Amino acid sequence: MITQKEIIERAVLFSKEWKDATRENSDKQTFWNEFFYVFGIDRKKVAKFEETVKKYSGKNGFADLFWKGELIAEHKSRGEDLNEAYIQAVEYSAGLKKRDKPKYIIVSDFDKIRIYDVKEEKENDFEEISLKEFPKNTDLFGFISGYSRRKYKDEEPVNKKAAELIGDLHDVLLESKYDGEDLERFLVRIL
Repeated sequence: MITQKEIIERAVLFSKEWKDATRENSDKQTFWNEFFYVFGIDRKKVAKFEETVKKYSGKNGFADLFWKGELIAEHKSRGEDLNEAYIQAVEYSAGLKKRDKPKYIIVSDFDKIRIYDVKEEKENDFEEISLKEFPKNTDLFGFISGYSRRKYKDEEPVNKKAAELIGDLHDVLLESKYDGEDLERFLVRIL
């Protein structure tokens, strides 16, 4: 497995190499092959270019890059609307069988890379970085190389309140000389 240090080093080279790319049709496939290489993955082993997919409407479409069950990527020429690319990817995803639906959608125009975590099911929730920022944000794409990104959310208010109440009870019982293993066992049972 490739190390995080190697990923970052490759990402630096990648961002420098692609800083002037502009045309979707002439460069997108090489861009994605090299993007996967940053993460130590041979794209051919996991994803296909121009994969025929049924849109929700029933018509065929061609996903720029498709990795069954993981990713759909849509690419545009520099400066084109990434929202359109996202809508296109969503149309492709909607027509797929449940097991083939992607967990992630990535759209790019070379200069910007936007990732949507479809598993989170928050509409239009994405993270966007510039190509220049890519080396500092490779963790966004960790799923490609098998590294997972964890999101920690704030503690539920109910859990906070329960912890405070248990703490208060602990203090009261301790003051009344109820301590040691008996106190700990009692609090664990209540919890």
